[in-house]
Amino acid sequence: MEPRRPVVYETLMMTDLVPRTEWHAILRLIVAALAGAAIGWNRQMKGKPAGLRTHMLVSVGAALFGLIPLLVAGSDTASTLGRAIQGVATGIGFLGAGEIIHYIRREPEQPLVYGLTSAAAIWLTAAIGMAAACGLWVITASTVVLALAILSGAERLEGRFPPHRQG
Repeated sequence: MEPRRPVVYETLMMTDLVPRTEWHAILRLIVAALAGAAIGWNRQMKGKPAGLRTHMLVSVGAALFGLIPLLVAGSDTASTLGRAIQGVATGIGFLGAGEIIHYIRREPEQPLVYGLTSAAAIWLTAAIGMAAACGLWVITASTVVLALAILSGAERLEGRFPPHRQG
């Protein structure tokens, strides 16, 4: 029996990330919208304020911010794309922070915080949009599946454990 060869992953060149035509760029935006819709539908069905439309818009917006440096001729694509990713990651934090609502119990030293999972889902949706913008189809699809598994399955798993208490 012949020994197995190790799996070697190809490194993508920046030119591999650039859409060949505007139609390829539009396809990437559509994939971003569908990916955001999958996560948004999950949040919508759970009655969360940030649902289908919000997640679709976040994903498409992040994808557009990722596509612009890829499409602009003459830009230093790697560093420009890196700055776009940093900007989206930082900027989406403000949207996520708006999703977090801080409630105070009768005892001020025991605050309740709501919206952390929704904020994290918005943040992840932006990252998925950026992956779609770069044409990273397997990463995009895998992350959506993983996110849906976490949003659906982890909630069931949490119910099996006692709640976390501080103090």
